[in-house]
Amino acid sequence: MKSETPRNLALSVLNGLSHRPILSGSYLDDISRRNAQLDERDRAFISHLVQGVLRWRLRLDWIIEQTSDFPFEKITPPILNILRLALYQILFLDKVPESAAVNEAVNQSKAHGAKHVVSFVNAILRRVCRRRDEIRLPDRDGDPVHYLSVFYSYPAWLVKRWIKEWGIDFTEGLLSAGNRIPSFIIRTNILRLGRHELIERLEEEGMRARPTPYSPQGIIVEGLRGRPDALSSFKEGLFQVQDQAAQITSHLLAPQPGENILDMCAGLGGKSTHLAELMGDRGWVLALDINHGRLISLGRNSLRLGIECVTNLVADASRSLSSLFHFNFDKIMIDAPCSGFGVISRHPDGKWNRNEEDIERLAVLQKGMLGEAACLLRSGGKMLYVTCTISKEENEEVVKDCLKHHRDMSLVNMKGHVPEWCLDLIDDQGFLRTFPHVHQMDGFFAALFVKR
Repeated sequence: MKSETPRNLALSVLNGLSHRPILSGSYLDDISRRNAQLDERDRAFISHLVQGVLRWRLRLDWIIEQTSDFPFEKITPPILNILRLALYQILFLDKVPESAAVNEAVNQSKAHGAKHVVSFVNAILRRVCRRRDEIRLPDRDGDPVHYLSVFYSYPAWLVKRWIKEWGIDFTEGLLSAGNRIPSFIIRTNILRLGRHELIERLEEEGMRARPTPYSPQGIIVEGLRGRPDALSSFKEGLFQVQDQAAQITSHLLAPQPGENILDMCAGLGGKSTHLAELMGDRGWVLALDINHGRLISLGRNSLRLGIECVTNLVADASRSLSSLFHFNFDKIMIDAPCSGFGVISRHPDGKWNRNEEDIERLAVLQKGMLGEAACLLRSGGKMLYVTCTISKEENEEVVKDCLKHHRDMSLVNMKGHVPEWCLDLIDDQGFLRTFPHVHQMDGFFAALFVKR
């Protein structure tokens, strides 16, 4: 395309995801790197468009199918993404004039097809603008799964699964919450200052900030313009970006100064660095991950936060780890790879990148990781299993499997082992369980084990 407008760049991201379905954030970061002339407003608009289309894709496709005389399955991905992008602006963005969305889509379609394609795009969009109130959704009473799937834009198999596990009313709350734009949450680096001091500092930098209701280090930030890593408070290592639910899990393991702790799936190190902070940076946190690039980022984060007790190691946590270590750990964190359906509001592309077979595959992987961890834990040591998903197959059933195959492991009822501020997040079985529509945070599950 001749003009790299924000809408054109958003379209290129969506087209890239059609060919290679990975996390949209990777494409957005790439777009930012290759278009340094973009200001923060344009970057935010591009991200908003991409995330919005991914969030509402199924409902947008339903509307296209209802208003088109051409078979939906024969619409090519580039034209389909042009329609999705324009419809999202028309139906969900009050501040974008309908004419601007339609005209831009028509211009985009000229670069992707012949005259009849341009006419097709123009006709559908103008029809929706004229008849938006006449578009019918599936019958809620006759086919509630189909209705909820289209109305909230989720795959039907997932809606059906959640209704079976949680009931229809609870499921509708989950679906609705997953479509909200999430709050921006950070974690205070208590090695350098207190939460109240950081709130004052953020307000000096032009933002509004208030404490999270649960995590004692969490802050909800509003009014951020641009990237958080551009803030001087970030560069000085005063905070780490991390959702409240993820912050809470580190407190459940209750790390103490001087302990040896293994973080088996460290990723970018949100939990590794938090564990180190809670230990006063005294002891040892071994951050293990299969991805070398993520561990490089973890190392930079540790340096920025002033943390010295974290060591990085590239290894596959699903393979035998006993040959790597000639000692046992006091505590182990297993933030296992999962379907991620508890963080859909942050990663709406997860709706479309997962299928039902993935849940079964991931559950097998998780069981293997728990088995590896159990062998590396000292007697009397504690192990925390964490996921950011809602599926019982990846949560309770994985816990049951661990107890069945490792008789020296016992489940700890966390009701008697957590701070008072956390008590109402622990269910009757002693598990941590947070739901986006109930607790206004990511959906997490955690189970605490002790080795007899």
